[in-house]
Amino acid sequence: MEDELLAVRRAKLEQLRADGIDPFPHEFDGVEPIAGVLAAHAELADGEETDARHRVAGRLAARRGQGKMAFLDLVDRSGRLQLQARADVLGQEAHERLLAQVDLGDILGVDGTAFRSRRGELSLRIDGYTILAKSLRPPPSKHHGLQDVETRYRKRELDLLANEEARALFMTRAKAITAMRGYLDANGYVELETPILQPLYGGALARPFTTHHNALDRDLYLRIATELYLKRAIVGGLERVYEIGKNFRNEGLSPKHNPEFTVLEFYEAYADYEDVARRTEELVAAVVAHTGSAGDIDFTPPWRRATLRDAILEHSGVDFRAHPDRAGLAAAIGERLPTEGRTWPQLVDDLLSKFVEPTLRQPTFLFDYPVELSPLAKRHRSEEGLVERWEAFCGGVEIANAFSELNDPDDQRARFESQARLAAEGDDEAAPYDAAFIEALEQGMPPTGGVGVGIDRLVMALTDRPTIREVVLFPAMRD
Repeated sequence: MEDELLAVRRAKLEQLRADGIDPFPHEFDGVEPIAGVLAAHAELADGEETDARHRVAGRLAARRGQGKMAFLDLVDRSGRLQLQARADVLGQEAHERLLAQVDLGDILGVDGTAFRSRRGELSLRIDGYTILAKSLRPPPSKHHGLQDVETRYRKRELDLLANEEARALFMTRAKAITAMRGYLDANGYVELETPILQPLYGGALARPFTTHHNALDRDLYLRIATELYLKRAIVGGLERVYEIGKNFRNEGLSPKHNPEFTVLEFYEAYADYEDVARRTEELVAAVVAHTGSAGDIDFTPPWRRATLRDAILEHSGVDFRAHPDRAGLAAAIGERLPTEGRTWPQLVDDLLSKFVEPTLRQPTFLFDYPVELSPLAKRHRSEEGLVERWEAFCGGVEIANAFSELNDPDDQRARFESQARLAAEGDDEAAPYDAAFIEALEQGMPPTGGVGVGIDRLVMALTDRPTIREVVLFPAMRD
């Protein structure tokens, strides 16, 4: 059946060419957004005509009627507009071609005059049209949309064609990123671009993707974070910096993990983790105001605050501070989590992920993490064994991570050496020793607060989506 439909459409394509019509012209300039046409005539009364001419373009989404008059729906990114096609206006030949050789899904450019129908719908009476791209495959059903989840993710173009909600979601995502830039730019931050291909990965605890550069004959890594390069820019005196870009981590797929994901990182000299917590609240509030999205999550500052220790103790009954060695912590956890082959910091992180994170629906900061979990954070000014770090959660997932940044090069060197020991114990996500970063710190880095915000996960919360695949335009998929 599909082959027959494709053959019919291809036959129409060939007929257009035989008639001397190019079904894929180079341009159609002077196009207005449909939303602009609708807004320009919002006050037009039912049945009222105008002399106002408009040129619009989009995809043919519906057609009603035959003979001397037909109505068509044209859709662009901004909206939907009804077209009236009449043989006495278009001419008989052009009218017949519109009905016989133009299919749903074809992209059209049209010219015409605006009027409001007696039923109250703003319309364009077209006096000319141009086929801009012949669609050789039928669009998804307009009645049923595109329901199959696998198809929606693998062929996102069909999802966008069929589901207005999908188009709105990715517009919301774009607005969120615009709002982030606007807030940071207005507060004196400079947007930077740091390497994606790096000679040494760092800035997070994760496995990297490895590639090889033939000319240099050396392995390189797709970055797992932008952190270390941005902090080197702080050393260089830029003082407030940010970057929005892709990170890559060679990890499994889950509702909250995609190997390629988008992050905002920003750093502010002379600030600490309390300062950037307030910045993060303000930034997210600006995003909510710009997008108009938040669902049942209340992002109004201030957000709830708790310590990591208290949260884990409350939800699991385990006090990780009372069990500072791996064996003792594993015994306290018992059968509730797999402990074999897990290091002490991994077990703490497992307690957080399993027992605490899913309960945090409303925005919450968890403060003060073990030093073993945070090789780039400054030691806590009053709590031995902890660092000044927080993570922010909402919708049951982590959306941000922040430190008072470690700026003591000797302490940083010792942390990297400790990470090397964890790697030797089998932790393949331990941070590597980065001599170039140590050397940069030896130049002197001012007290600094830094934050990483997971844009995909924040958009999940803003749009109430249960999986990261919904908010990543083309997510990674199994074969």
